[in-house]
Amino acid sequence: MKKVLLILVAASMLFMGGCSKEWLAHDTVYKTNDHLAFSLWGYKDASQEDLKTQNDQGGWWGESISVK
Repeated sequence: MKKVLLILVAASMLFMGGCSKEWLAHDTVYKTNDHLAFSLWGYKDASQEDLKTQNDQGGWWGESISVK
């Protein structure tokens, strides 16, 4: 049981270490509330309006996706 716990802790530390550089580059996880809403619900159907919104707000960060 101790080995399993140690492996889980080590894996989570490696995962967090890989993400921390991008995460620490910003003072928040999402740039705006619109960015949060898009990341939760709108990312599957990105539209030109979403692209305009993110450009108007100074650009959102994160993984790029294609816009219809």
